[in-house]
Amino acid sequence: MAHDDFFKLDFWEMILRTTLAFVVLLILARFMGKKQISQLTFFHYVTGITIGSIAADIAGESETPFMDGLVAMIWWAVLTIAMNYISMKSKKARVLLDDKPIIVIQRGKIEEEALGKARLDLNDLNMLLREQSIFSIKDVYYAIFEVNGNLSVMKRAGLDNATKTDVKASAKEPKYIPTEIISDGELVLENLAELNLTEQWVDDQLKKNGISRVDQVFYAEIQPNGDLHIDARNDKNE
Repeated sequence: MAHDDFFKLDFWEMILRTTLAFVVLLILARFMGKKQISQLTFFHYVTGITIGSIAADIAGESETPFMDGLVAMIWWAVLTIAMNYISMKSKKARVLLDDKPIIVIQRGKIEEEALGKARLDLNDLNMLLREQSIFSIKDVYYAIFEVNGNLSVMKRAGLDNATKTDVKASAKEPKYIPTEIISDGELVLENLAELNLTEQWVDDQLKKNGISRVDQVFYAEIQPNGDLHIDARNDKNE
């Protein structure tokens, strides 16, 4: 009987702790403001996880003193609100808290140092572009890696205008899907094999563009019509 009473007490204590933690978390969420998931910076993401973790400890860990957990959760929310306010008033604090956007493609050229600062490799960059239905880096004039991890893209002039369908022009099916051939100075051999292209073909294309060695190229990709788009190492923007 004593065991049953203990179980009931423990059960109702858990219900009470969970309910109170839920209510407090709801109130704090309203005070902290609303942002879409896609707008969350890394700081806000970590803050949300931490507050949620504290709330989970309050609700599910009977060893955690309820008031101690409640104070920790509220104080974490207060610190977050305070940092948000400071970042609104101070540009330096905003950069310190959320970092700042990084231009990774400028005037059609990949910024190698900027990619490093953003901790992106070429595969990451291509993935972010494909998420916006852009399959070729050649189509990009500017690309900015935002503080929330999204990529903002300005396409080259003319690419957002009327399509061939709009002007009733004939359109041929592409010969290739834009695919990387050279990545960070090295041939992507598996892609060459899939496209039935040879290393000699790549060398010939590079020589046509005044480039003698593969390691002089930071990035190169095959275009739908079979041309090779080349981004040489350390190109200076025109």
